[in-house]
Amino acid sequence: MTDGATAKGEQTRELILTTALRLFRDQGYGKTTMRAIANEAGVSVGNAYYYYGSKDHLMQAYYDLLQDQHRAAVEPVLATEQAFVPRMTGVLRAWLEVAAPYHEFAGTFFKTAADPRSPLSPFSEESRPARDASVEIFRRVVDGSDLKLPPDLRSELPELLWLFQMGIVLFWVHDQSEDVRRTRTLIDRAVPLLDRLLRLTRIPGVRGVTKDVVSLIHSIKP
Repeated sequence: MTDGATAKGEQTRELILTTALRLFRDQGYGKTTMRAIANEAGVSVGNAYYYYGSKDHLMQAYYDLLQDQHRAAVEPVLATEQAFVPRMTGVLRAWLEVAAPYHEFAGTFFKTAADPRSPLSPFSEESRPARDASVEIFRRVVDGSDLKLPPDLRSELPELLWLFQMGIVLFWVHDQSEDVRRTRTLIDRAVPLLDRLLRLTRIPGVRGVTKDVVSLIHSIKP
């Protein structure tokens, strides 16, 4: 393909995605069809299916887009902060900022994503690329921080922090306070508590419990 054709294709792909996200927000994920997306974007239905095989593929593209935006948004925090609390807080707050435009339709979409059999579940194999990219951000949070941790816990912590973020996301989905104030408060209060708990793992009396927790994680991971 020529550079011009490639650029036009990327523009069409982006147009379809942004149109779909707007319709998901306005009409709900379940009620929006690929035909409606194509009509609104001004492309043929076949063209829409050429770029995205289904609505699920569109949502996976949204995952990837959100992850790319989040990765860019956390760079200033990871480049300037070393203490764990501001690093972790900054990463979570950055996610709130990039996800803010999609809060309105998050509730209706969550009904589909919450199904463990759905490819849109954050735990599905189809969501692995976005999930791995997010875990990598938390790996950078840990590796560049001032935390002193047992090696076995340090290796598992990035994925545990991603699960922690998933809990924050679930709370955010249901948060109807102005500017999701309650979610911001949750982050600001929970991260220092998490920091204190992690630092306790260096205490000899707690070390055995930490080993048991890591062993439990290994036993239930797929």
